[in-house]
Amino acid sequence: MIRPRRNGAVRAWWLACLVGCMAPAQALRLSVDTAALTPSEAARSQALLDDASRRLPPRWSRALGDVRVEWRDDLPANVEGRAYGSGDATGRILLRRPLLAAGADDRLALASILHELAHLYDRSRDGGLSRDRRLRALAGWEDAPLRPWPTRNAFTDRNPDRYELTDPVEYVAVNLEHFLLDPDYACRRPAMGRLFAERFGGAMTVGPMTSVSTTPVACPDDLPFLQATSDSGAPLLAIDPSRVYAVDYLLAEGNSAPMSRWGHAMLRLVVCAPGHAPGPACRLDLAYHQVLSFRAFVDDVQVSSWRGLAGSYPSRLFVLPLAQVVDEYTKVELRGLRSIPLHLSRDEIATLLQRAAVVHWSYDGRYAFVGNNCAVETARLLEDGVPRLAAAHLMSITPNGLLRRLERGGIVGGDVPADRAEAMRLGYYFEPMSARYQAMYEVARKELVLPERRVEDWLALPPRARAAVFDRADLRASAALLVLEEAALRRQEALARDLLKRHMPAPGREAARGLLRIEDTLTRPARMLGGDGYGIPQAEERAAVLRDATPLSERWRRQREALLAQARDWLPAPRREALDATEANIAALGAQLRRVAAPPR
Repeated sequence: MIRPRRNGAVRAWWLACLVGCMAPAQALRLSVDTAALTPSEAARSQALLDDASRRLPPRWSRALGDVRVEWRDDLPANVEGRAYGSGDATGRILLRRPLLAAGADDRLALASILHELAHLYDRSRDGGLSRDRRLRALAGWEDAPLRPWPTRNAFTDRNPDRYELTDPVEYVAVNLEHFLLDPDYACRRPAMGRLFAERFGGAMTVGPMTSVSTTPVACPDDLPFLQATSDSGAPLLAIDPSRVYAVDYLLAEGNSAPMSRWGHAMLRLVVCAPGHAPGPACRLDLAYHQVLSFRAFVDDVQVSSWRGLAGSYPSRLFVLPLAQVVDEYTKVELRGLRSIPLHLSRDEIATLLQRAAVVHWSYDGRYAFVGNNCAVETARLLEDGVPRLAAAHLMSITPNGLLRRLERGGIVGGDVPADRAEAMRLGYYFEPMSARYQAMYEVARKELVLPERRVEDWLALPPRARAAVFDRADLRASAALLVLEEAALRRQEALARDLLKRHMPAPGREAARGLLRIEDTLTRPARMLGGDGYGIPQAEERAAVLRDATPLSERWRRQREALLAQARDWLPAPRREALDATEANIAALGAQLRRVAAPPR
């Protein structure tokens, strides 16, 4: 049973497999009740059924027996067909008679026939695709920790037909018809294309597969990701799997904040710089590394802890520059980052990135602090993207728990230097700036004989109290104090943002909501393409995204800068004065450094 759909096929490349897949059927016998049909309808019916039969892989045809086809005028509205029976010996298909009318959509008629034949195959002894655990996971019917019951399918964006979201049975039928009819199906849904091709006849690899449709076409070498809320670079990022030397499990260490004490799970892509052959040296190409991070998109002006616990915030896959992630965690949140290599083959890296691209463009889940958090989402991405890892049972509700499962499965470990200094030098560990701040403070404390023993106590002093010692500082102490004042400013800005998230005054709410509306579009990239196409965008769709996302991303940056400038006026006077005084301290220390560093005249 299907509803009218749009083809959505554009030029792409093909994974080619299934040699001989178009061979004549051996067992399927289609018969038609032509008594009520006109001669032209009977001829069209025979042509459509012959075309459908030719497209079926031999294994599919052999699984079916006699199938009776009836063209009916009494099917409900929006129902193109229905299938009865298992297909093993006998089956019956009802189809809408208007599909035989002159001028009717040939593709819709053919898709309707294939859809119902897919139902018969799925019910046959050889079928059972809708019960296959891997297919169900790829399709979006996953089981999550503490939530073993079936959940809604969250792959709601970029569907070939939204009818596939009904249940796994309809998902199989919808996707099999597109597998047989769309030349670029394997480019749009690579993992599902491989699964179908393996089922129907061939040993599949990441590269070439056999076409079961028409003319093979070439898929792009790279995969598109929208990075529109980044402060640098073009909004549409293209990642070529062959340029990714390794994938690391990136663990942000916990801190005392309630939502951060268990850490944050991410994946780091070690992307090689242009001109660098993939190899260990690519680990030093930090400017090109990217991070896959599942995060809750806070779609309201004020943050609600209850919504985070209850699963009311969207969960989306963000692709972020490594430098941005390092700054966010080590400088602002003062949390360390551990980067532990995953033991993946070249093909496994490619399939993982293909799955990440499908998730990025199609998935709009619901973040839940316990049941569907960053660890759960990351584990699911690893298991779906690398079939071998499903046997390791990676699912955990904490980032540290996921790491332990990766270690037990032999999936990580052994490559990271035991020496912390060497690990930092090679980019396996990014230390929190708190350790460096303490070292800076020791320099100033020794020179100026400061009473506070910890840098945290020093930074907690009022800005004017800290400024009282500046004029006694020499060059070295002034440089150390400047670093600390910059840290103090980041701390004050973080406190201000946290305050506004919880108590945004009325004048700022509308401006903030306008910014959030843009972010909602940019972080759910399928919206850039409306309802056209499905799966990973292909060439023409990428061009459309780039055309629309570039000005929208620039608008987001302008509105964010304007909002940040206005936000200071909405802060309580003590918080605003602390920001002003800290900025004045930075300016004073900068002037002092230039003065004491100037050569004598």
